[in-house]
Amino acid sequence: MTDDDRATQDRATQDPATLGYEAARDELAEVVRRLEAGGLSLEDSLALWERGEQLAAVCERHLAGARERIDSVIAAREQQQPGAQPLTK
Repeated sequence: MTDDDRATQDRATQDPATLGYEAARDELAEVVRRLEAGGLSLEDSLALWERGEQLAAVCERHLAGARERIDSVIAAREQQQPGAQPLTK
């Protein structure tokens, strides 16, 4: 087993909720890569898929938190400068 394999295995046993955004995103990318490569048993594929779902949920929570922070800063800025134009997409 290589050092990369050990690191991947160690992350796979870590509670996804404890991962930061970048770690969860990177592990999710690895899960997707392994699933797309194929050659796994049904049981291994299901376990990876479940892990991927957990990681995706962690990423979504981190992104939602970031969006809330941005919205909070924009709202505070608008209260300080009532005539300011809101950011548009």
